[in-house]
Amino acid sequence: MARASSSSKPSASRRGTSKSAVSKTSASWLKEHFDDQYVQRSWQDGYRSRASYKLLELDAKDKLFKPGMAVIDLGAAPGGWSQVAAEKVGDGGMVIASDILDMNAVAGVEFIVGDFTEQEVLDAILTTLGNRPVDLVMSDMAPNMSGMAAIDQPQAMYLVELALDLARQTLTPGGHFLAKVFQGEGFDDYLAELRGSFAKVATRKPEASRTRSREVYLLAQGFRG
Repeated sequence: MARASSSSKPSASRRGTSKSAVSKTSASWLKEHFDDQYVQRSWQDGYRSRASYKLLELDAKDKLFKPGMAVIDLGAAPGGWSQVAAEKVGDGGMVIASDILDMNAVAGVEFIVGDFTEQEVLDAILTTLGNRPVDLVMSDMAPNMSGMAAIDQPQAMYLVELALDLARQTLTPGGHFLAKVFQGEGFDDYLAELRGSFAKVATRKPEASRTRSREVYLLAQGFRG
């Protein structure tokens, strides 16, 4: 995933916010995080992140997985979606995961670390895949958010455009594509692109998604090839 450098983030003093105010904000976020029911469930169930429950809910509703499927998971770290995918496709399946951040190994998952916006990472994914057609491409990628929509939204849309390009290169006819997308500029055009390549496109907002987040998941089914 593309990451903003730390130098691009305004300091607390430049924002006119005291260190104590920042500390209170951090403490509030940590409390919310650790009190979150999905965070607590992930500890109990052995999943690496609360995001696992988004994918489990989507699978329960839309039957994303079948044993033996080949799946690509973009923006995989820390591995919550990869865990679910590997469990669902079983020993006869294949899961290829990639992220700019490293992550601990997941049983049944081939992991490629690197920036997906770089050609060498795409090439590594394709090499690992070989000639095997893909049944599902998933993208949970997002840029580091600056809080400024004029910067964040184009970066987020760029990542999902790249994910769609990979899906078009690798999906078998009839295959599916699932991507996290932030509502805003470019969303409607992206939705139209999906409808041009897939038989059916639906918008999903899993219960595990935070209510205040602009994120939704677009599920495109029936790749036309």
